[in-house]
Amino acid sequence: MTERINISNLSKRYGATVALSGVDMGIWPGEVHAVLGENGAGKSTLVKILSGVVSSNAGSISLDEEIIRPSSIIEARRWGIATAFQELSLIPNMTVAENLLLPRASSGRFWPESKASIFERANEVLIEWEIDDISSQSIVADLTLAQRQRIELVRALSHAHCLLILDEPTAALPDTSWLFRQIRHVTSQGVSVLYISHRLNEVREICQRATILRNGATMGTVDLEGVDDEDIFSMMVGHESSHKNKASQENATNKEVLLETDQLASKMLKGINLKLHAGEILGVAGLEGQGQQELFRIFGGLHKPKSGEIKVGNKVTSLNSPRQALRVNPGIAFVPEERKTEGIFPSLSAAANISIPNFATTGWAKIVNGRLERHLAAEAASQVGLSTRYLDFEVGNLSGGNQQKVLLARALMTGAKILVLFDPTRGVDVGTKQSIYAMMRHFVDQGGAIIFYSSELSELVQLSSRCLVVYDGLITDDVAANEISEERLLASAHGPVNARKESIQEAV
Repeated sequence: MTERINISNLSKRYGATVALSGVDMGIWPGEVHAVLGENGAGKSTLVKILSGVVSSNAGSISLDEEIIRPSSIIEARRWGIATAFQELSLIPNMTVAENLLLPRASSGRFWPESKASIFERANEVLIEWEIDDISSQSIVADLTLAQRQRIELVRALSHAHCLLILDEPTAALPDTSWLFRQIRHVTSQGVSVLYISHRLNEVREICQRATILRNGATMGTVDLEGVDDEDIFSMMVGHESSHKNKASQENATNKEVLLETDQLASKMLKGINLKLHAGEILGVAGLEGQGQQELFRIFGGLHKPKSGEIKVGNKVTSLNSPRQALRVNPGIAFVPEERKTEGIFPSLSAAANISIPNFATTGWAKIVNGRLERHLAAEAASQVGLSTRYLDFEVGNLSGGNQQKVLLARALMTGAKILVLFDPTRGVDVGTKQSIYAMMRHFVDQGGAIIFYSSELSELVQLSSRCLVVYDGLITDDVAANEISEERLLASAHGPVNARKESIQEAV
């Protein structure tokens, strides 16, 4: 079979930093081809080169045996290459229609196109790709993260005639069924798909082959039916993966209660009662939009409840801001799901991003310099496995996994005893996940407490001392560590009736 895309000896340097070093791979027409590797392996750079965002220093890309060198996203589209980026590229203050139809959303052939015509064209696109719950007239900033992810995907799907590039496409989706249906549709038309994900179960379901990158170089291309997960991990990281972070079965419910709610209610929450104990990793599972996001943002001081009580350290308190959440005893540090828009200061160094809480609590009268920032940040960085060589980098230039490590290091820097983590490993590689898992276990072993939500059920099973399931604004299941299974969580996530059926089946 003739390859649709052939990449030969592709290399990219940023000064002294080598991002890609002689990458080779080929993609067949109608194939879904995975690219796997740790954060920093070169996946994002490869995506940017194919998308026309940056240019390579050496090597070649051929499309249907013709050499191409896209110099912009628009030029890449002319070649039939379209990308749905991991860090969403939608313009938040514009409508869904304008985002879908850019760069030709507002001009006709001879005169400006009417708004009605733009909305009509966008509606046709939404209907074509089975989107019936999002209006073309909606402002993107008003959409949920999952809705924005689908619009990003639809824009790429509608422009990809030869190659569709999907970078962590399911990171914010509640399930894969819609996306995989669209992928199978475009591949049936001969479109090739480059699929980048850290979720191996998804890769195995939708992809035929995978190319593994490590330190910017190709480690090999494998047929996914003929290779097991451990072999893939070994190619990615150079050694077998570690599974030593399975949550302890020790019952922490007899320890001090650090965080407690009583009939906590908000727009989506309908009376939440929970307790978080010292030494406990409390998992939270739930389908998209069941109220878990509001619950976590309430704990982080970003959302005010309508009624109910919150106790921190056995004292009723109001969490009216992130600063106030940090100041209550024993302190709550919140790490949001959107690191790019809600977490990092992209133009500041990693050291500055980590050390900000220290200066915020001690006052800004002191002279802040890079050496002091670096000194303050180094210890916290080591606890999350962030190499000190990244501390002087602008955090916006780091990989997504290293940016997440920066946010977690900042949370540790606050000295808070309670960590509230919303999907803390979303879009990060297996190595970074292991570093985050190790940090979480160490934190609770030192007397802290963690409540975390994850979109990956396997992660909740692995880490949780106990797991709550949220459905329709209520906690519908409270599962002990030795009873947690993906089947139990999935059944509960679809409602208490399903949970009861699952319990009956397990009993039988």
